[in-house]
Amino acid sequence: QGTLVESGGGAVQSGGSLRLTCAASEFFYGSYCVAWFHQLPGNKREEVAALDRDGGTRYADSVKGRFTISQDSAKSMYYLQMGNLRPADAGTYICAVRTRWTGWGPKCGSTPDDYNYWGLGTQVTVSA
Repeated sequence: QGTLVESGGGAVQSGGSLRLTCAASEFFYGSYCVAWFHQLPGNKREEVAALDRDGGTRYADSVKGRFTISQDSAKSMYYLQMGNLRPADAGTYICAVRTRWTGWGPKCGSTPDDYNYWGLGTQVTVSA
């Protein structure tokens, strides 16, 4: 079984920056997509950034121009660089990986259910 472990969360002031890290086990090498989710009240998970195996990226409108997703394949690490943070960005950020794809549609899933491996998350606090 593969594992995902997030780190890098913390407390910052509005306008500050953080870099989140997701350490993936070698099992995930070649996965179809990795994404970062923001867990909202009521446990709803909103995708904020995704990176597919071809290098394609997509971002939620709320974070475009402020967040950047990247990877270091040699180290099996995925990153979320967060900039110009706002109080609304606060919460738990969770890394997820998709290792199954039917060949139809985008490699990055359309819903959280498309991702079959999840980390436990790292907490981000943003003060006004």
